[in-house]
Amino acid sequence: MSKMKFYDWIAFALLVIGGINWGLVGLLNFNLVSFLLGSGLLAKIVYVLVGIAGIFGIITIFKLIKKDK
Repeated sequence: MSKMKFYDWIAFALLVIGGINWGLVGLLNFNLVSFLLGSGLLAKIVYVLVGIAGIFGIITIFKLIKKDK
């Protein structure tokens, strides 16, 4: 397996942030991103970046699966 690049680490961090946030929303009805950033533009940017990181993660997984075949 190749070494993770800088953008891989950023995507991974965003996926972790999104996962923790959704876990808190599901368990405690507490949105950490909104709590820290409010409900303005900055929070929306974080949500969009987490979504892009999710798409990047899906693409990366499919590339790894294709590589293994």
